[in-house]
Amino acid sequence: MQAKPGTGSVGLVSTRTVRLFTGEEPLRLERGGTLGPVDVAYETYGTLSPAADNAVFICHALTGDAHAAGYHEGATRPGWWDNLIGPGKPLDTDRFFVVCANLIGGCQGSTGPSSANPATGAAYGLDFPVLMMRDLVEVHRALVRHLGIGRLLAALGGSLGGMQVLQWALDHPEEVANAVVIAASSRLTAQNIAFSAVARRAIMADPHFVDGAYAAAGVNPDTGLSIARMMAHITYLSEDALTEKFGRQPHPDAHEPGFGIDFAVESYLDHQGQAFLERFDALSYLYLTRVMDYFDPFADPEALARVGDRAVKWLVLSFATDWRFGTDHSRRIVRTLERAGQPVTFREIPSTWGHDSFLLAVEPYHATLRAYLDRALKEVRR
Repeated sequence: MQAKPGTGSVGLVSTRTVRLFTGEEPLRLERGGTLGPVDVAYETYGTLSPAADNAVFICHALTGDAHAAGYHEGATRPGWWDNLIGPGKPLDTDRFFVVCANLIGGCQGSTGPSSANPATGAAYGLDFPVLMMRDLVEVHRALVRHLGIGRLLAALGGSLGGMQVLQWALDHPEEVANAVVIAASSRLTAQNIAFSAVARRAIMADPHFVDGAYAAAGVNPDTGLSIARMMAHITYLSEDALTEKFGRQPHPDAHEPGFGIDFAVESYLDHQGQAFLERFDALSYLYLTRVMDYFDPFADPEALARVGDRAVKWLVLSFATDWRFGTDHSRRIVRTLERAGQPVTFREIPSTWGHDSFLLAVEPYHATLRAYLDRALKEVRR
């Protein structure tokens, strides 16, 4: 049964797909080489103003997609950021035109390693090129041009999404009036790289990975992918959140100590791993985590020079209990931008929910976004 959109919902929405690059005019990749054709799945909410001055681009995180708000026909759950986007919400679609696109390298409608390689007709698999953050941004830019938008009022994203925003605003400040970077990092620590390395090893060591050709073999590395998701999910929640939610509560079916699912938290992680298999591709997990590993925009000596005195305003947000990309990651971004004379607003948000807080309706977080975006729209229309 389809859920009925509630107050503040954008209602029924559909995902569209556009071809932004072709074999004849391909995407030129940062590490060399090209990719084409490139299709991109995206959704829009609200109406673009006649002056095209109210556009906000949403950059999604590692396992997100284009469906950020509203309901698809027949669906029972709304888009992944529905608490933020809609009439009367911080991203008020009565005033803002919101765009969200599935990343290239992803698996929800945009070209990625599970897409057909035009040279072979089979899935790319590990023949898909390794991507960098700038490659993701170049596709976002092409979509914005396709939609007739010259400059974004704001680009906004959490985690990997915030990294995309940071890269975009540093490289093309003339295209982004406000850059909103949430629970993100400008450079992964060794610990963060290590988490992703173990997740990738779990996937690639699965006997059904078949050197990335599992689609052609008619199998899927489900065990490895579910373990990768389980481990990652632990890092998205704080210890306080896990304690509050589960504590040491035993699983109701566990009667004697053993090596099955004895505790409620084990059952929860098992469910997260299994549910993930229904919506995500193992190769996309490999490729997009590698994008994050290599991201280090401030290592480019020209990065801040490109911004110069051009008018990008920055909002950087962190969450007090996020230990995956904690406040120290955000402070590094803030300090670097401030040394370059950039106008930066920073706030650490109190929340018990760890890294996942950026996806939740945390009141001071939403209030901060609402106030910032309201001011941004007023300023651009002075």
